[in-house]
Amino acid sequence: MFGLIPKNDKFFVLFKEMAANITQGARLFKEMMDSFDDPVASQKKIKEIEHRGDSQTHEIVKKLNKSFVTPLDREDIYALSGALDDILDLIDACAQRFVMYNVELPTPAAKELAFLILKSCETLEGAVSLLGGKLDDINRYCVEVNSLENEADRVCREAISQLFDEEKDPIQLIKWKELYETMERASDKCEDAANILESVVLKNA
Repeated sequence: MFGLIPKNDKFFVLFKEMAANITQGARLFKEMMDSFDDPVASQKKIKEIEHRGDSQTHEIVKKLNKSFVTPLDREDIYALSGALDDILDLIDACAQRFVMYNVELPTPAAKELAFLILKSCETLEGAVSLLGGKLDDINRYCVEVNSLENEADRVCREAISQLFDEEKDPIQLIKWKELYETMERASDKCEDAANILESVVLKNA
């Protein structure tokens, strides 16, 4: 399989920066779940990362609108930037909800989902790092992201099932169900981005 030309195109640099920023946000969210000593401060740090992500997305779209020739199909550039932005939006939404709902302590399932989100983002960053070069290994990374999403889906289902079995307070049940589902959606968005990358590989094989 041949690499994409040009290898040093600014789009690839921007995507790599964006993926690294997403991983940083996911890492902060995992740290928030692991310690939970100052969730408000943690959420503010994640919000700063999310704002940076918005700026990166806008820069990609602005460059796309000004570029006559692009190294990838225009719709793929737009779709990938949007999918990556969605991941960070949902990580921020997760952090916001833990603060907004005055959660006392994250559950083991919440910590596991935060870990899976981070692993998905790290794996996705590995795939994005190959844009502009040889694409042979991108599919391997994408398969791993899909596997992590399946695991996150399993953890979410089991956590919600346990919630309905054990939680007697309807407010707590509603609160935690939404928290689990929001975290699982963040994992879904990682898979969406991986699917776009797989499509890029097929088009440029």
